[in-house]
Amino acid sequence: MSLGLTEIALILIVVLILFGGKRIPELAKALGKAQYEYKKAKELLQNEAQELKDSVEQAAAEEEKKAENKKNNKK
Repeated sequence: MSLGLTEIALILIVVLILFGGKRIPELAKALGKAQYEYKKAKELLQNEAQELKDSVEQAAAEEEKKAENKKNNKK
């Protein structure tokens, strides 16, 4: 579902009527800040998830080594 030129123009006219010409730059600025904060939070969560994944993989590898050493020591 994509918006055509007519639909975009109609949306812009409604926004202009509802908020007035003076408030539109304020709204655009607020939307820009919100988008920046969203991207920043998303990247932070992705980094945190990657760190957690890495630590789990490292712990699993250490457990595997311990199990192998224990197995080798019994022989």
